[in-house]
Amino acid sequence: MEILRVFNNNVVLAKDRGREVILTGRGLGFKAKPGMKVDRTKVARVFVPADGRDPDHMAQLLGDIPPEIIKLVSETMDEIGMGEEAAQNPTLVMALADHVCGALRRVKNGIPSIPYPLTEEVQSLYEREYEQGQELLHALNRRLNNALSSSEGVAFALHLVNAGFATGDLSSTYTMTGVIQQLLAVIESAYGITLDEHSVNVGRFITHLRYLFVRIHQHEQLEREPEAIVESIAQSYPEASQCAGRIAELIELRLDTTLTKDEIAYLTLHVARVTAA
Repeated sequence: MEILRVFNNNVVLAKDRGREVILTGRGLGFKAKPGMKVDRTKVARVFVPADGRDPDHMAQLLGDIPPEIIKLVSETMDEIGMGEEAAQNPTLVMALADHVCGALRRVKNGIPSIPYPLTEEVQSLYEREYEQGQELLHALNRRLNNALSSSEGVAFALHLVNAGFATGDLSSTYTMTGVIQQLLAVIESAYGITLDEHSVNVGRFITHLRYLFVRIHQHEQLEREPEAIVESIAQSYPEASQCAGRIAELIELRLDTTLTKDEIAYLTLHVARVTAA
């Protein structure tokens, strides 16, 4: 590997078999210059920019995080079976490592742990990520002498959910969580029922809503179905179609966007499925 740019003593941009990669490691960039070969013995982690991300920007962000923390988070993710997520989503590793840094800093300064909002919602709406967050917390604490508080597991879960938005902060995830709760309440009110958030159909609906939020965020809503199919769905499930319309109105109000007919049709199908006797 050949060094292309040195960002600081611990982060460099390099070329590896025709692709640009970001390398982190203690002292990796010390006295290094563009054109020099990388000292592989100092490399702690290799990040491959994906989804068109600017490697310079990513490297600058990584430069603010101690390499040992990046290595700690990466190795812990590998340990609990999340190595693939770490490899495919370097921004997730960065977000988690940055969070761990902040948490450890608060512990060192005697600052009480932060109570994270929406804990119950995270447990019910994002069961998989919540379990992963708890597993990550326990694995990290085994390496950190239980320095992290139990509340950090919720924060880790939110970062895992947030990875789908490809954004650095959790504001989109907080918004999505609140809106999903509202949408479920709309269905319960319309049908006079109580939904089981742990049922398979409700779980599928929540997953659909999460991907809908990602599509809205990326300005890539579905709009490929023939008009006849969209109309057929509305005619076949009139009550669910009416409820889906209310859901669409709420989404449009909260997210300042207009849903396509295709998206409303898919919402109709999910509403029909979760309310089926």
